[in-house]
Amino acid sequence: MPYDDFRLVDTWVFDLDNTLYPPSARLFDQIEVLMAAYVMRELGVDEETAHHLRRTYWQRHGTTLAGLVKEHGIDPVGFMDEVHEIDLSGLTEAPDLRAAITALPGRKVIYTNGSKKHAANVTRARGLDGVFDAMFGIEDAGYIAKPQRPAFDMVFDTLGLTPHKAAMFEDDARNLAVPHDLGMKTVLVGAVQDAAHVQHQTEDLAGFLARLVR
Repeated sequence: MPYDDFRLVDTWVFDLDNTLYPPSARLFDQIEVLMAAYVMRELGVDEETAHHLRRTYWQRHGTTLAGLVKEHGIDPVGFMDEVHEIDLSGLTEAPDLRAAITALPGRKVIYTNGSKKHAANVTRARGLDGVFDAMFGIEDAGYIAKPQRPAFDMVFDTLGLTPHKAAMFEDDARNLAVPHDLGMKTVLVGAVQDAAHVQHQTEDLAGFLARLVR
């Protein structure tokens, strides 16, 4: 049963995008358009090339930003500010999720490859403001992206996290490999992705969390 696997957990680490809200909100549709526009302007390429680079860098480096920094030396601060200027009106409040996270014993933390400002905006729109003890954005990892090990090391060292007493919730299975190797409990939120380092999977985060508290 899930409860038995999580009974020692005292630090709960959540990804943000497509984890604390459903993919059906389609926020990334907006973000991808803004990313492409940024790449077109800064690199002087056409739209098709910009989208190709965006996808390629995501696959190769974990995020489009990581690829742009490594291969083109772009300014990460300006990029993050620009691509997160999105309309959040499609997000709805999630009282069941708020209650389920609040009931968890110990610390609740967000760690996203997005910016800390984006995390604050999204949690506010979801009615989750005030629920989390800390939020970490990609800036807190020196603009190194998950799934790279140094990114996790920086954030987890700051937290003083004890891996065998921590759990990670993610929509991208790639980002659960390092937490699993460290000894954390791993939960994939969303459709099944075949990966040995995924210990649990759910498409109902609030319901899954509710089963972990007695």
